[in-house]
Amino acid sequence: MQDSNKKIMIPGESALEALAEIEFILISLHKMGSYYSDKPLADYQRATTEFIDNEKITQKLAKVRRILSEGFDNTLGPDEMDDIERHMENIEFWKP
Repeated sequence: MQDSNKKIMIPGESALEALAEIEFILISLHKMGSYYSDKPLADYQRATTEFIDNEKITQKLAKVRRILSEGFDNTLGPDEMDDIERHMENIEFWKP
C-alpha cells in the first residue's frame, strides 16, 4: 500500500452522506427481515427484490463506494494496479 493511502481523509459532510445511505439500507433490510420473519419466504424475497430495485440500492451503494474511494491516491504500482484494485482483485463475485 502506498504511504499516501495509509491514512485518508473524508470530509465530514461526505462521511455523513455515506453513513445516511448505509443506515437507510441496513435498517430498511432489518425491518423487512423482522416483518417477514413469520411470512412466506417468497413474499420476503419479492419485497427485498422490489426494495433493491425501487429504492435504487445499487446506485446508493455506488455513491458510498465513490465517497470512500475519492480520498485514495490511485497511482499504479509495479503490477499496473492501484491500491484499491489490488485489494479487490480476489473478491469472488456472484455468478449465474
